[in-house]
Amino acid sequence: MFVDSVTIRARGGSGGAGVSAFLRRKNLPKGKPNGGSGGSGGSVLLIADPDVPTLLRYDRRPDWKAPSGTHGEGESRHGRQGDDLHLPVPIGTVVRDGEGVVIADLVEPGQSLVLARGGKGGRGNASFVSPARKAPTFAEQGEFGEEVEVQLELKLLADAALIGYPNAGKSTLISRVSAARPKVADYPFTTLVPNLGVVTIGDNELVLADIPGLIEGAASGKGLGHEFLRHTERARVLVVLLDPSSLQTESPQRQLEVLLSELEQHDPLLASRGKVIALSKSELLDEPDPVAFGLPDDTVVFSSVTGEGIDELLYAMSELVHEVERETPEREGYVLHRPLRDDFSIRRDGGEWIVEGIAAVRAVNLSDLTDQDAADFVAKRLVRSGIVDSLINAGAESGDDVRIGSIVFTFDPDREAEAEEYL
Repeated sequence: MFVDSVTIRARGGSGGAGVSAFLRRKNLPKGKPNGGSGGSGGSVLLIADPDVPTLLRYDRRPDWKAPSGTHGEGESRHGRQGDDLHLPVPIGTVVRDGEGVVIADLVEPGQSLVLARGGKGGRGNASFVSPARKAPTFAEQGEFGEEVEVQLELKLLADAALIGYPNAGKSTLISRVSAARPKVADYPFTTLVPNLGVVTIGDNELVLADIPGLIEGAASGKGLGHEFLRHTERARVLVVLLDPSSLQTESPQRQLEVLLSELEQHDPLLASRGKVIALSKSELLDEPDPVAFGLPDDTVVFSSVTGEGIDELLYAMSELVHEVERETPEREGYVLHRPLRDDFSIRRDGGEWIVEGIAAVRAVNLSDLTDQDAADFVAKRLVRSGIVDSLINAGAESGDDVRIGSIVFTFDPDREAEAEEYL
């Protein structure tokens, strides 16, 4: 199956929890803190792989999760970090976020995108030792991994794309000039998916794409070819195949007008793309003169059955591709460097203040908030992160309820931990 558009969900691994532990010795009920930290969760990455032809595996399995980190242990033993999960995708894959914004265009082998970041591991109590806090009794929980939903869309990379009406002879041509073996038959829409073939022209090789047949209205969703118009976008040149046979109800001139119109409606830039106009099935013509059909006089006339005009067509394609290569810089892929999730945001919901964001979650992400030492530490974090000032500016007053995740506490802006650098 050829699959070129899927939606997948990815989640980074969760971080392991830190542990609160102490070195136990005789006559020392609470010795030196030696709680280890948890390992961070693995991230989910997309990697462009030339050996992956389609997005089929993600159509069959849309949900992916990276391994989580393991928890810390006593005696300063830290948890193991979760391995990153690498998801190979075809070269030419475009990645869109939930709002439809393109966040990556992967066109080079090995190009990668961090799709879902793993959660940080929690620190053990040994990490919180300071001159003023010699025996901390608390540790951090691990963070959950990032969870995202994205759309993957494949746009084939080709030097030339064959476009034309159904049964115009595109599949027959690509099977004649390359090792590609698409299905060939005398009924409309025989080609259901794009086919790629490598064509040798002298000392050069070109990648030729056979796009399923287009009909009038394709750009607005008619027929089958509209689903694959995207694959013309990356082709350096277009080869417009026109069919003079009785299989078509429209003249070659009308076919050319319709095809160019559909390309322009799909993407105006395609209208100015370099094009080779070709009239196929010359074996059926008594007078193979393109001008007699109302076509440009440089139209290439050929037959995939007899081979007449094939070399002329291939060299016309090759010359135009090289001309475009000289005039147009190589298309480069890109990956948007997305900022980390917002530090925090504040909103009022009924009688509560809701604080959301990674900074807020990290501020209260301790194992036991009933511990006075831990509560003081959290109070200081809320001050240093700017959350307390932001709550005051938003209108929060002493005694109001504040919720961060599943934790609800009473707001007390006058309470601060000791002025000590804990973070």
